[in-house]
Amino acid sequence: MKKKIVILGAGESGVGTALLAQQKGYNVFVSDASLINFVFKKELIENKIDFEEGFHTKEKIFEGDVIMKSPGIAEKNELVKEVRKRKIEIISEIEFAYQFKSDSTIVAITGSNGKTTTTAMIYHICKQAGLDCAMVGNIGFSFARQVAQEPKKVYVIEVSSFQLDDIKTFHPHIAVLTNITEDHLDRYEYNFENYIKSKFSIIKNQTKDDVFIYNADDEVTMKYLKQFLNNTNPLPTSMRNELPQGAYISNTEMHIKWQNEEMTMSVDDFAVKGKHNQYNTMAAGLSAVVMDIRKEKIRDAVQTFESLEHRMEPVATIKGVEFINDSKATNTNSTWFALESMTKPTILILGGIDKGNDYSFIKDLVKEKVKAIVCLGKDNRKIHEAFGNEVELMVNTESAKDAVQAAFHFADKGDVVLLSPACASFDLFKNYEDRGKQFKDAVKDL
Repeated sequence: MKKKIVILGAGESGVGTALLAQQKGYNVFVSDASLINFVFKKELIENKIDFEEGFHTKEKIFEGDVIMKSPGIAEKNELVKEVRKRKIEIISEIEFAYQFKSDSTIVAITGSNGKTTTTAMIYHICKQAGLDCAMVGNIGFSFARQVAQEPKKVYVIEVSSFQLDDIKTFHPHIAVLTNITEDHLDRYEYNFENYIKSKFSIIKNQTKDDVFIYNADDEVTMKYLKQFLNNTNPLPTSMRNELPQGAYISNTEMHIKWQNEEMTMSVDDFAVKGKHNQYNTMAAGLSAVVMDIRKEKIRDAVQTFESLEHRMEPVATIKGVEFINDSKATNTNSTWFALESMTKPTILILGGIDKGNDYSFIKDLVKEKVKAIVCLGKDNRKIHEAFGNEVELMVNTESAKDAVQAAFHFADKGDVVLLSPACASFDLFKNYEDRGKQFKDAVKDL
Protein backbone atom coordinates (compact mmCIF):
# COMPACT_ATOMS: atom_id res chain seq x y z
CA MET A 1 0.00 0.00 0.00
CA LYS A 2 1.24 3.52 -0.85
CA LYS A 3 2.55 5.61 2.03
CA LYS A 4 0.41 8.72 2.59
CA ILE A 5 2.00 12.13 2.98
CA VAL A 6 -0.11 15.09 4.08
CA ILE A 7 1.29 18.52 3.27
CA LEU A 8 0.17 21.50 5.36
CA GLY A 9 0.54 24.71 3.37
CA ALA A 10 0.54 25.10 -0.41
CA GLY A 11 3.28 27.66 -0.95
CA GLU A 12 6.58 26.97 -2.74
CA SER A 13 7.83 24.41 -0.20
CA GLY A 14 4.44 22.68 0.06
CA VAL A 15 3.88 22.33 -3.68
CA GLY A 16 7.55 21.39 -4.24
CA THR A 17 7.15 18.58 -1.69
CA ALA A 18 3.87 17.47 -3.32
CA LEU A 19 5.54 17.17 -6.74
CA LEU A 20 8.49 15.21 -5.37
CA ALA A 21 6.30 12.96 -3.20
CA GLN A 22 4.04 12.14 -6.15
CA GLN A 23 7.08 11.33 -8.28
CA LYS A 24 8.36 8.97 -5.57
CA GLY A 25 5.09 7.06 -5.38
CA TYR A 26 3.44 8.57 -2.32
CA ASN A 27 -0.28 9.08 -1.89
CA VAL A 28 -0.32 12.92 -1.60
CA PHE A 29 -2.84 15.24 0.04
CA VAL A 30 -2.29 19.02 0.33
CA SER A 31 -4.26 21.13 2.81
CA ASP A 32 -4.07 24.93 3.14
CA ALA A 33 -6.18 26.96 5.59
CA SER A 34 -5.98 29.94 3.21
CA LEU A 35 -6.81 30.25 -0.47
CA ILE A 36 -3.99 28.88 -2.63
CA ASN A 37 -2.09 31.16 -5.01
CA PHE A 38 -3.42 30.52 -8.53
CA VAL A 39 0.03 29.55 -9.90
CA PHE A 40 0.46 26.81 -7.28
CA LYS A 41 -3.18 25.74 -7.60
CA LYS A 42 -2.75 25.31 -11.35
CA GLU A 43 0.27 23.05 -10.72
CA LEU A 44 -1.66 20.88 -8.28
CA ILE A 45 -4.57 20.52 -10.70
CA GLU A 46 -2.32 19.78 -13.70
CA ASN A 47 -0.48 17.10 -11.73
CA LYS A 48 -3.77 15.63 -10.41
CA ILE A 49 -2.68 16.14 -6.79
CA ASP A 50 -5.52 16.01 -4.25
CA PHE A 51 -5.85 19.28 -2.29
CA GLU A 52 -8.18 21.49 -0.25
CA GLU A 53 -8.05 25.24 0.42
CA GLY A 54 -9.69 27.63 2.86
CA PHE A 55 -10.02 24.98 5.60
CA HIS A 56 -8.47 21.81 7.02
CA THR A 57 -10.32 18.46 7.07
CA LYS A 58 -8.87 16.91 10.21
CA GLU A 59 -9.98 13.33 9.41
CA LYS A 60 -8.00 13.44 6.14
CA ILE A 61 -4.97 15.04 7.77
CA PHE A 62 -4.82 12.51 10.60
CA GLU A 63 -4.72 9.69 8.03
CA GLY A 64 -1.19 10.75 7.03
CA ASP A 65 1.72 8.41 7.73
CA VAL A 66 3.92 11.50 7.67
CA ILE A 67 3.10 15.21 7.65
CA MET A 68 5.19 17.92 6.01
CA LYS A 69 4.55 21.21 7.80
CA SER A 70 5.39 24.32 5.76
CA PRO A 71 7.87 26.64 7.52
CA GLY A 72 5.27 29.40 7.90
CA ILE A 73 3.09 27.27 10.22
CA ALA A 74 3.97 27.75 13.89
CA GLU A 75 4.31 24.95 16.44
CA LYS A 76 1.61 26.60 18.59
CA ASN A 77 -0.96 26.17 15.78
CA GLU A 78 -3.90 24.15 17.19
CA LEU A 79 -3.87 21.64 14.32
CA VAL A 80 -0.13 21.03 14.77
CA LYS A 81 -0.69 20.45 18.50
CA GLU A 82 -3.34 17.81 17.67
CA VAL A 83 -1.01 16.12 15.17
CA ARG A 84 1.71 15.99 17.84
CA LYS A 85 -0.74 14.48 20.35
CA ARG A 86 -1.52 11.71 17.87
CA LYS A 87 2.21 11.07 17.45
CA ILE A 88 2.11 11.38 13.64
CA GLU A 89 5.60 12.13 12.33
CA ILE A 90 6.12 15.77 11.26
CA ILE A 91 9.03 16.64 8.97
CA SER A 92 10.17 19.76 7.13
CA GLU A 93 10.46 20.14 3.37
CA ILE A 94 14.29 20.07 3.45
CA GLU A 95 14.15 16.80 5.42
CA PHE A 96 11.80 15.21 2.88
CA ALA A 97 13.86 16.36 -0.13
CA TYR A 98 17.12 15.26 1.52
CA GLN A 99 16.05 11.60 1.35
CA PHE A 100 16.10 11.79 -2.47
CA LYS A 101 19.16 13.94 -3.14
CA SER A 102 21.24 10.84 -4.16
CA ASP A 103 25.00 11.50 -3.87
CA SER A 104 24.86 15.30 -4.29
CA THR A 105 26.93 17.67 -2.17
CA ILE A 106 24.90 19.83 0.21
CA VAL A 107 26.05 23.28 1.32
CA ALA A 108 23.55 24.73 3.81
CA ILE A 109 23.59 28.28 5.15
CA THR A 110 21.68 29.66 8.12
CA GLY A 111 21.98 32.63 10.49
CA SER A 112 20.00 35.65 11.63
CA ASN A 113 21.68 37.97 9.11
CA GLY A 114 23.72 37.60 5.96
CA LYS A 115 22.50 34.13 5.01
CA THR A 116 20.85 35.23 1.75
CA THR A 117 23.93 37.11 0.54
CA THR A 118 26.26 34.29 1.62
CA THR A 119 24.06 31.69 -0.12
CA ALA A 120 23.96 33.73 -3.33
CA MET A 121 27.72 34.27 -3.22
CA ILE A 122 28.53 30.57 -2.71
CA TYR A 123 26.20 29.73 -5.60
CA HIS A 124 27.84 32.40 -7.78
CA ILE A 125 31.31 30.94 -7.06
CA CYS A 126 30.09 27.38 -7.82
CA LYS A 127 28.46 28.55 -11.05
CA GLN A 128 31.58 30.46 -12.15
CA ALA A 129 33.62 27.33 -11.43
CA GLY A 130 31.39 25.35 -13.81
CA LEU A 131 29.78 23.09 -11.20
CA ASP A 132 26.38 21.49 -11.83
CA CYS A 133 24.62 23.39 -9.04
CA ALA A 134 21.38 24.99 -7.87
CA MET A 135 20.52 27.64 -5.29
CA VAL A 136 17.42 26.60 -3.35
CA GLY A 137 15.56 26.95 -0.07
CA ASN A 138 14.51 30.37 1.19
CA ILE A 139 15.93 31.85 -1.99
CA GLY A 140 14.61 30.63 -5.34
CA PHE A 141 12.88 27.25 -5.74
CA SER A 142 12.31 24.87 -2.87
CA PHE A 143 14.87 22.09 -2.40
CA ALA A 144 12.10 19.52 -3.02
CA ARG A 145 11.05 21.05 -6.35
CA GLN A 146 14.65 21.17 -7.56
CA VAL A 147 15.23 17.50 -6.65
CA ALA A 148 11.98 16.55 -8.42
CA GLN A 149 12.38 18.58 -11.60
CA GLU A 150 16.09 19.15 -12.16
CA PRO A 151 18.45 17.26 -9.83
CA LYS A 152 21.94 18.71 -9.43
CA LYS A 153 25.33 17.55 -8.19
CA VAL A 154 25.58 20.48 -5.75
CA TYR A 155 22.77 22.14 -3.80
CA VAL A 156 23.43 25.48 -2.09
CA ILE A 157 20.55 25.81 0.37
CA GLU A 158 19.49 28.80 2.43
CA VAL A 159 17.73 27.36 5.48
CA SER A 160 15.73 29.19 8.13
CA SER A 161 15.38 28.09 11.73
CA PHE A 162 11.78 27.07 10.92
CA GLN A 163 13.04 24.63 8.27
CA LEU A 164 15.62 23.22 10.67
CA ASP A 165 13.07 22.64 13.44
CA ASP A 166 11.71 19.43 11.91
CA ILE A 167 14.82 17.76 10.49
CA LYS A 168 15.71 14.17 11.43
CA THR A 169 18.51 13.13 9.03
CA PHE A 170 19.24 16.31 6.98
CA HIS A 171 23.00 16.48 6.79
CA PRO A 172 24.98 19.18 4.95
CA HIS A 173 28.58 18.44 3.95
CA ILE A 174 29.32 22.13 4.55
CA ALA A 175 27.23 24.02 7.12
CA VAL A 176 27.54 27.79 7.47
CA LEU A 177 26.21 29.73 10.46
CA THR A 178 26.62 33.46 9.76
CA ASN A 179 25.63 34.75 13.23
CA ILE A 180 22.84 34.56 15.81
CA THR A 181 20.83 37.54 17.05
CA GLU A 182 17.39 37.79 18.62
CA ASP A 183 14.89 37.18 15.82
CA HIS A 184 11.56 35.36 15.37
CA LEU A 185 11.27 35.09 19.15
CA ASP A 186 7.48 35.04 18.76
CA ARG A 187 7.93 31.54 17.23
CA TYR A 188 10.18 30.32 20.06
CA GLU A 189 8.06 31.15 23.12
CA TYR A 190 10.14 34.34 23.50
CA ASN A 191 13.01 32.12 24.66
CA PHE A 192 16.26 33.05 22.90
CA GLU A 193 17.86 29.69 23.77
CA ASN A 194 15.16 27.81 21.82
CA TYR A 195 16.06 29.86 18.73
CA ILE A 196 19.81 29.30 19.29
CA LYS A 197 19.29 25.54 19.56
CA SER A 198 17.29 25.61 16.34
CA LYS A 199 20.10 27.39 14.45
CA PHE A 200 22.76 24.98 15.73
CA SER A 201 20.70 21.97 14.63
CA ILE A 202 22.19 22.57 11.15
CA ILE A 203 25.23 20.59 12.39
CA LYS A 204 23.52 17.93 14.51
CA ASN A 205 23.93 15.18 11.89
CA GLN A 206 27.40 16.17 10.67
CA THR A 207 30.37 13.81 10.93
CA LYS A 208 34.17 14.10 10.93
CA ASP A 209 34.05 14.24 7.11
CA ASP A 210 32.05 17.49 7.20
CA VAL A 211 32.84 21.12 7.83
CA PHE A 212 31.15 23.76 10.01
CA ILE A 213 31.92 27.40 9.13
CA TYR A 214 31.00 29.94 11.81
CA ASN A 215 31.76 33.51 12.86
CA ALA A 216 34.25 33.50 15.74
CA ASP A 217 33.56 37.21 16.36
CA ASP A 218 29.87 36.53 17.08
CA GLU A 219 29.37 36.44 20.85
CA VAL A 220 26.23 34.28 20.89
CA THR A 221 27.75 31.68 18.56
CA MET A 222 30.89 31.44 20.68
CA LYS A 223 28.96 31.23 23.95
CA TYR A 224 27.04 28.15 22.75
CA LEU A 225 29.60 26.56 20.42
CA LYS A 226 30.95 23.93 22.85
CA GLN A 227 27.44 22.89 23.84
CA PHE A 228 26.40 22.01 20.29
CA LEU A 229 29.66 21.11 18.53
CA ASN A 230 29.85 17.43 17.65
CA ASN A 231 32.12 15.44 15.30
CA THR A 232 32.35 18.03 12.53
CA ASN A 233 35.43 20.06 11.53
CA PRO A 234 34.95 23.59 12.93
CA LEU A 235 36.27 26.36 10.66
CA PRO A 236 36.01 29.89 12.08
CA THR A 237 36.02 33.28 10.34
CA SER A 238 37.31 36.40 12.09
CA MET A 239 38.33 40.01 11.69
CA ARG A 240 39.89 40.12 15.15
CA ASN A 241 42.38 37.25 15.16
CA GLU A 242 44.69 35.45 12.78
CA LEU A 243 43.67 31.79 12.51
CA PRO A 244 45.65 28.60 11.80
CA GLN A 245 42.61 27.20 9.90
CA GLY A 246 39.61 29.14 8.61
CA ALA A 247 39.34 32.64 7.16
CA TYR A 248 40.43 35.96 8.62
CA ILE A 249 41.00 39.55 7.52
CA SER A 250 44.14 41.36 8.59
CA ASN A 251 45.36 44.70 7.18
CA THR A 252 42.70 44.65 4.41
CA GLU A 253 43.85 41.18 3.25
CA MET A 254 41.56 38.16 3.41
CA HIS A 255 43.40 34.92 4.23
CA ILE A 256 41.70 31.56 3.72
CA LYS A 257 43.39 28.48 5.19
CA TRP A 258 42.09 24.94 4.81
CA GLN A 259 44.32 21.90 5.41
CA ASN A 260 47.46 22.72 3.37
CA GLU A 261 45.73 25.25 1.10
CA GLU A 262 46.01 29.01 1.54
CA MET A 263 44.70 31.88 -0.57
CA THR A 264 44.79 35.62 -0.04
CA MET A 265 42.81 38.45 -1.57
CA SER A 266 42.51 42.18 -0.92
CA VAL A 267 39.18 43.30 0.53
CA ASP A 268 39.40 46.28 -1.86
CA ASP A 269 38.67 43.79 -4.67
CA PHE A 270 35.41 42.55 -3.09
CA ALA A 271 32.45 43.50 -5.28
CA VAL A 272 30.15 44.03 -2.26
CA LYS A 273 31.18 46.57 0.35
CA GLY A 274 30.60 46.94 4.08
CA LYS A 275 31.92 45.07 7.08
CA HIS A 276 28.99 42.62 7.13
CA ASN A 277 29.75 41.66 3.53
CA GLN A 278 33.37 40.96 4.46
CA TYR A 279 32.08 38.29 6.87
CA ASN A 280 29.77 36.93 4.16
CA THR A 281 32.66 36.83 1.67
CA MET A 282 34.94 35.00 4.12
CA ALA A 283 32.28 32.33 4.69
CA ALA A 284 31.62 31.97 0.95
CA GLY A 285 35.32 31.87 0.04
CA LEU A 286 36.06 29.31 2.74
CA SER A 287 33.17 27.10 1.54
CA ALA A 288 34.59 27.24 -1.98
CA VAL A 289 38.13 26.32 -0.87
CA VAL A 290 36.72 23.35 1.07
CA MET A 291 34.91 22.29 -2.13
CA ASP A 292 38.26 22.33 -3.92
CA ILE A 293 37.32 25.17 -6.28
CA ARG A 294 40.38 26.77 -7.88
CA LYS A 295 41.62 29.99 -6.27
CA GLU A 296 41.43 32.08 -9.45
CA LYS A 297 37.79 31.02 -9.93
CA ILE A 298 37.02 32.14 -6.36
CA ARG A 299 38.79 35.48 -6.89
CA ASP A 300 36.96 36.16 -10.15
CA ALA A 301 33.59 35.27 -8.61
CA VAL A 302 34.10 37.47 -5.54
CA GLN A 303 35.01 40.39 -7.82
CA THR A 304 31.96 39.94 -10.07
CA PHE A 305 29.29 39.13 -7.46
CA GLU A 306 26.38 41.59 -7.53
CA SER A 307 24.48 42.44 -4.38
CA LEU A 308 20.96 41.14 -4.06
CA GLU A 309 17.69 42.92 -4.62
CA HIS A 310 16.28 44.39 -1.36
CA ARG A 311 19.62 43.97 0.46
CA MET A 312 21.52 47.29 0.55
CA GLU A 313 20.45 47.79 -3.06
CA PRO A 314 21.25 51.21 -4.57
CA VAL A 315 18.05 52.51 -6.20
CA ALA A 316 18.78 56.01 -7.57
CA THR A 317 20.36 59.36 -6.78
CA ILE A 318 17.92 62.25 -7.14
CA LYS A 319 19.06 65.87 -6.74
CA GLY A 320 22.13 64.61 -4.88
CA VAL A 321 20.10 62.39 -2.51
CA GLU A 322 20.98 58.69 -2.64
CA PHE A 323 18.22 56.10 -2.07
CA ILE A 324 19.07 52.60 -0.74
CA ASN A 325 16.61 49.68 -0.52
CA ASP A 326 17.39 47.38 2.41
CA SER A 327 13.84 46.05 2.78
CA LYS A 328 15.19 42.60 3.67
CA ALA A 329 16.33 44.04 7.01
CA THR A 330 13.54 42.58 9.15
CA ASN A 331 15.35 42.77 12.51
CA THR A 332 17.42 45.34 14.39
CA ASN A 333 20.66 43.47 13.77
CA SER A 334 20.27 43.82 9.99
CA THR A 335 19.52 47.53 10.43
CA TRP A 336 22.61 47.87 12.65
CA PHE A 337 24.80 46.49 9.83
CA ALA A 338 23.14 48.83 7.33
CA LEU A 339 23.67 51.90 9.52
CA GLU A 340 27.22 50.83 10.34
CA SER A 341 28.10 51.04 6.65
CA MET A 342 26.61 54.56 6.19
CA THR A 343 29.16 57.32 5.61
CA LYS A 344 26.72 60.20 4.88
CA PRO A 345 23.92 61.84 6.93
CA THR A 346 21.01 59.38 6.81
CA ILE A 347 17.24 59.61 6.75
CA LEU A 348 16.11 56.22 8.06
CA ILE A 349 12.79 54.61 7.09
CA LEU A 350 11.90 52.26 9.95
CA GLY A 351 8.92 50.21 11.11
CA GLY A 352 6.38 47.47 10.41
CA ILE A 353 5.47 44.45 12.51
CA ASP A 354 7.72 44.30 15.54
CA LYS A 355 8.96 40.76 16.37
CA GLY A 356 10.05 41.67 19.89
CA ASN A 357 12.69 44.22 18.81
CA ASP A 358 15.21 45.74 21.18
CA TYR A 359 15.87 49.15 19.62
CA SER A 360 18.53 50.07 22.20
CA PHE A 361 20.83 47.88 20.10
CA ILE A 362 20.90 50.51 17.31
CA LYS A 363 20.51 53.63 19.47
CA ASP A 364 24.18 54.71 19.33
CA LEU A 365 24.33 54.38 15.54
CA VAL A 366 21.06 56.29 15.15
CA LYS A 367 22.45 59.07 17.37
CA GLU A 368 25.66 59.20 15.34
CA LYS A 369 24.35 58.87 11.77
CA VAL A 370 20.61 59.54 11.50
CA LYS A 371 19.16 63.05 11.08
CA ALA A 372 15.51 62.01 10.64
CA ILE A 373 13.35 58.91 11.05
CA VAL A 374 10.35 58.18 8.85
CA CYS A 375 8.13 55.54 10.46
CA LEU A 376 6.47 53.13 8.03
CA GLY A 377 3.94 51.00 9.90
CA LYS A 378 0.56 50.89 11.58
CA ASP A 379 1.93 50.99 15.11
CA ASN A 380 5.06 53.14 15.61
CA ARG A 381 4.89 53.69 19.37
CA LYS A 382 8.02 51.68 20.22
CA ILE A 383 10.07 53.57 17.62
CA HIS A 384 8.97 56.94 19.05
CA GLU A 385 9.74 55.76 22.58
CA ALA A 386 13.18 54.47 21.56
CA PHE A 387 14.37 57.42 19.45
CA GLY A 388 12.21 60.40 20.46
CA ASN A 389 15.12 61.93 22.39
CA GLU A 390 17.81 60.98 19.85
CA VAL A 391 16.35 62.36 16.61
CA GLU A 392 14.66 65.73 16.21
CA LEU A 393 12.70 64.90 13.06
CA MET A 394 10.26 61.99 13.18
CA VAL A 395 7.11 61.42 11.17
CA ASN A 396 4.54 58.62 10.76
CA THR A 397 3.55 57.31 7.31
CA GLU A 398 1.39 54.40 6.15
CA SER A 399 2.54 53.87 2.55
CA ALA A 400 5.84 53.55 0.70
CA LYS A 401 4.94 56.60 -1.39
CA ASP A 402 4.34 58.83 1.67
CA ALA A 403 7.48 57.51 3.36
CA VAL A 404 9.67 58.27 0.33
CA GLN A 405 8.19 61.76 -0.09
CA ALA A 406 8.65 62.57 3.59
CA ALA A 407 12.24 61.29 3.55
CA PHE A 408 13.04 63.29 0.40
CA HIS A 409 11.59 66.40 2.07
CA PHE A 410 13.95 65.95 5.06
CA ALA A 411 16.99 65.24 2.88
CA ASP A 412 19.64 67.67 1.69
CA LYS A 413 22.06 67.18 -1.18
CA GLY A 414 24.69 64.60 -0.11
CA ASP A 415 22.31 62.73 2.23
CA VAL A 416 21.15 59.10 2.02
CA VAL A 417 17.59 57.84 2.36
CA LEU A 418 17.84 54.30 3.74
CA LEU A 419 14.89 51.91 3.87
CA SER A 420 16.06 49.45 6.55
CA PRO A 421 12.88 48.77 8.54
CA ALA A 422 14.09 46.36 11.28
CA CYS A 423 10.59 44.86 11.19
CA ALA A 424 8.45 42.39 9.27
CA SER A 425 6.31 43.90 6.52
CA PHE A 426 2.94 42.18 6.84
CA ASP A 427 1.02 45.13 8.29
CA LEU A 428 1.15 47.16 5.05
CA PHE A 429 2.76 44.87 2.46
CA LYS A 430 2.58 41.27 1.23
CA ASN A 431 6.23 40.63 2.16
CA TYR A 432 9.59 42.38 2.25
CA GLU A 433 9.92 42.07 -1.56
CA ASP A 434 6.63 43.91 -2.05
CA ARG A 435 7.79 46.60 0.42
CA GLY A 436 11.10 46.99 -1.43
CA LYS A 437 9.41 47.12 -4.82
CA GLN A 438 6.91 49.78 -3.69
CA PHE A 439 9.79 51.77 -2.21
CA LYS A 440 11.70 51.62 -5.52
CA ASP A 441 8.61 52.58 -7.52
CA ALA A 442 8.01 55.55 -5.22
CA VAL A 443 11.60 56.71 -5.64
CA LYS A 444 11.30 56.51 -9.42
CA ASP A 445 8.09 58.60 -9.22
CA LEU A 446 9.79 61.50 -7.42
